[in-house]
Amino acid sequence: MSYVKVMLIGGPNHLPVERRFLTVAPGCEKIKLPWGSGYEHFLHRGERTRVDGQELPVFTWIMRTAIAE
Repeated sequence: MSYVKVMLIGGPNHLPVERRFLTVAPGCEKIKLPWGSGYEHFLHRGERTRVDGQELPVFTWIMRTAIAE
């Protein structure tokens, strides 16, 4: 299976730039990223951007949830 590089925008300002680029399965529409004491949720709404000559799907931050214990 091939994977797709994506870009995450929005969410916490302290999320490092290297965590804003992920490789996901094709067709992925939602990302749940563990961060700190919770999860940051991102959604793909069809937007794309060019980074270093490569066109990437953009996932936009939609909410944060706490890790259940």
